[in-house]
Parts: sequence; structure tokens; C-alpha cells
Amino acid sequence: MNEKKSEVPIWEKANLTLNEASKYFNIGINKLRSITDDEHCTFVLWVGSKRLIKRQAFEAYLTKTYSV
Repeated sequence: MNEKKSEVPIWEKANLTLNEASKYFNIGINKLRSITDDEHCTFVLWVGSKRLIKRQAFEAYLTKTYSV
């Protein structure tokens, strides 16, 4: 009865929590919050009051951005 909980690796997830995104992209949680507070942000997904970062869309955003 010692079942292992199978977790999906961060690099395979479509959406990341702020904690996961902070670790994955090496950007602080407060900075992620301020970036995603914009109502026109295309890489944030709201699930109720929970904020998720669309990993691939945020990667594309970072590729085009000079600084954050």
C-alpha cells in the first residue's frame, strides 16, 4: 500500500503555479505577480482566484522581452 504519487515534471506542465514558475524561470514571485496583474496579460490563466502561468506563452514572452 505504499503507492508513489506520480507528479508531472515542471518542464512538461502546460500551466505553472507562481511558485513553480518562479523556480522554472528564475524570476521572483512578486515580479511574476506584477507582470500578470495586467488585465491584457495573455499568459495568465485565472482559476477562481488562483493564478496560473501558461508556460509556453510565457517562454515566448520572455524570448521577445529585453528585460523584466
